[in-house]
Amino acid sequence: MKCIFSVDVEDWFHILDVSSAPALADWHSMPSLVEKNFLRLLDIFSDAGVSVTCFFLGWVARKFPHLAQEAHRRGHEIASHGYSHQLVYKMAPHTFGEDALVSKRILEDAVGTRIHGYRAAGFSVTHSTDWYFEKLAEAGYRYDSSVFPASRGHGGMPNGHCDSYRVSSPSGDLLVFPISVKRVFGRPICFFGGGYLRLFPYSLIKRATTCVLKEGRVVTFYVHPREIDPDHPRLPMPLVRRFKSYVNLRTTKPKIQRLLADFEVTTFRDFIAEHPDLMDFPGSSLPERRLVGLETGTH
Repeated sequence: MKCIFSVDVEDWFHILDVSSAPALADWHSMPSLVEKNFLRLLDIFSDAGVSVTCFFLGWVARKFPHLAQEAHRRGHEIASHGYSHQLVYKMAPHTFGEDALVSKRILEDAVGTRIHGYRAAGFSVTHSTDWYFEKLAEAGYRYDSSVFPASRGHGGMPNGHCDSYRVSSPSGDLLVFPISVKRVFGRPICFFGGGYLRLFPYSLIKRATTCVLKEGRVVTFYVHPREIDPDHPRLPMPLVRRFKSYVNLRTTKPKIQRLLADFEVTTFRDFIAEHPDLMDFPGSSLPERRLVGLETGTH
């Protein structure tokens, strides 16, 4: 079975739940590094000859539409990471729905194809956000990659499904791909993205990946552009959070390169297409349409 490789396309200051993180209205005044680092990631993928799924913040795609266009041109799947990078469980249902819809429209106007996939900021869908999947289906999404089936700082859904599954709602069906975990002494642990990927030695990540694949489950890897830039600026934050945010940044690039050499990877789009039993996937051509968007500072 192939693995799925994904990128959450956001900038170095898009860190959740720290008081030093700038507000949405101030993002435009921050020095941006997402362009440089995302293009470096695209070159890594090109060198390896792979296609990945790129979950773009709508704000990033609005400011740098050429990044989404370049990724699309190179054959990568463009998907949504929401517009304003807010924790789902801190949002009202109608606010979340608007945010998800606007991000989708920004991305569709940038690349001219339908956007089917969504990933929530911080994997922050929880058991308490029972409206979440219906709002995504209502906005026109077909699959989600936001469920973290274990406890974590930003919510999580402990005792949830570890394999892909469907959620039905009055607005339509949604295919859910939980974040990959491997049980160690009965406890689900993620080895496959973000701080987890940076913290664990590569030999352990490779072993965990092989084990999950042998269990017949897909492995989803995820990284952020800032993680291949060990010299990017730091936000002030408590010591434990600083460790989680910045540990082993210098190991990210070589680990990505080794993963791409050791495992066959694909996009969510192509994985679904190769497994038609999961969900029918419609065509992607789009008519031209005028952009509808959020105000920069409020929504």
